[in-house]
Amino acid sequence: MNPTILARVLFASRWLLTPFYVALVVALLGLLGKGVKHAYELAVGFPTFSEDEIILAALAIVDLTLTASLIVLVIFSGFANFVARIDAEDHPDWPHWMVGIDFGELKLKLMGSIVAIAGIKLLESYMNLDHVVDRDLGWQMGIFGAFVVATLLLSIAEWVGHIGARAEH
Repeated sequence: MNPTILARVLFASRWLLTPFYVALVVALLGLLGKGVKHAYELAVGFPTFSEDEIILAALAIVDLTLTASLIVLVIFSGFANFVARIDAEDHPDWPHWMVGIDFGELKLKLMGSIVAIAGIKLLESYMNLDHVVDRDLGWQMGIFGAFVVATLLLSIAEWVGHIGARAEH
């Protein structure tokens, strides 16, 4: 096969990622539906909820919001990094991060969001200790710790990489 044709086919294959980004939009709609359901339940149950129940309901909404934000971040950054350039000058109202995040920054933001989401899940378990098995809480703490360590290691690796890149220039 001609190397030029192969290169064109491989380059064009990046568009195969598009259905995945569309699927993430569908997931975002699903999270929106769950968020509306939680908000409705909070509004209806507010008069009878205890303080802990209100906090748990709010944490559930924060969890959904962080997850939805993570999905939006992946959609725009992933599309701009891997599929096609998005010209932000055509959209002056768009935030810079929508098209200005490189792959290293995207990984760090993803890991930071995952740590925040895991932290909220752990906080929800703490707020609901009467209904949580010790073993499950231990696993949640271990997973949260693993995410924190992985994020710190990734941050250090990115930092060292940037120092090395600056030294070369």
